[in-house]
Amino acid sequence: MRDIAVFSGSAHPELAAEVCAHLGVPLSPVRVSRFANDCLEVQLQANCRERDVFLVQPLVAPVQEHLVELLLMCDAARGASAGRITVVMPHYSYARSDKKDAPRISIGGRLVADLLVAAGASRVLAITLHSPQVHGFFSVPVDHLHALRELAAHFRKYDLSQSTVVSPDLGNAKEAAAFARMIGAQVAAGAKQRFADDRVSISSVIGDVAGRDVIVLDDEIAKGSTVLELLDRLRELGPRSIRVACTHGLFAAGALKRLSEQPDVLEIVCTNTVPVPAEERTEKVRVLSIGPALAEAVRRIHNGESVSALFDEPRSA
Repeated sequence: MRDIAVFSGSAHPELAAEVCAHLGVPLSPVRVSRFANDCLEVQLQANCRERDVFLVQPLVAPVQEHLVELLLMCDAARGASAGRITVVMPHYSYARSDKKDAPRISIGGRLVADLLVAAGASRVLAITLHSPQVHGFFSVPVDHLHALRELAAHFRKYDLSQSTVVSPDLGNAKEAAAFARMIGAQVAAGAKQRFADDRVSISSVIGDVAGRDVIVLDDEIAKGSTVLELLDRLRELGPRSIRVACTHGLFAAGALKRLSEQPDVLEIVCTNTVPVPAEERTEKVRVLSIGPALAEAVRRIHNGESVSALFDEPRSA
């Protein structure tokens, strides 16, 4: 069995350290420097020869900097004769660019997948891709995890007998339905139209939410415009309580502050797939750790065990 080596880019070293702590292995050091012409240079400062190398790097702002850094890490590991290179990418931001919905438009999700493979990635470990078809953009194996178990373990501490999980749009309704089954709740969805990156319209909510405890579930929250629009529609229907949950809490452009200021939102729950700065958190924010699940997936990949079996095992609260 090959030895394991885990390296972290500069996007989220705290998560990488947590994964290593659960695995019981050291986090190997990485040196990232910049030439006078602004080009990046990466050096992996631990032996990679014939080792099972895991590179931890979510694509978060500045996305392009972190992407190039990840590509250079892959190239450095390949050049150092790594036995296998697994990219652990908790958040794949380019998954939003997944289709040609306008003339002469780029499909970034496929391009970045090709770049990672060209740089040397042997397989990818991702969490909650924005669109399921992005899985097929990669020509190497992809282990696609989700954080529904962690979210369900958190919400099970409440009385869920009158709960409804609400998806902001029909695209996320399948995930919302799966989450609702896990916690024994009903499911509903918003009828959404998007006019721009930060301008959406939700005309109605399909499902029973009147007088019920609502959990708004989305895969990611960036500017929060979709959730804020959905909250307006929900208020018209009179829910008993509202909580907001997502896997990727990007919270760009003051979104976390705007959501926290909504008086009827009791709680905002996300995971640490991306860093949520402590100074931006309010008393309503709960950040759940995805570290144990990632560590177990890494261990199973390294040992050649089933990763899909993770979803068959209930996670206690």
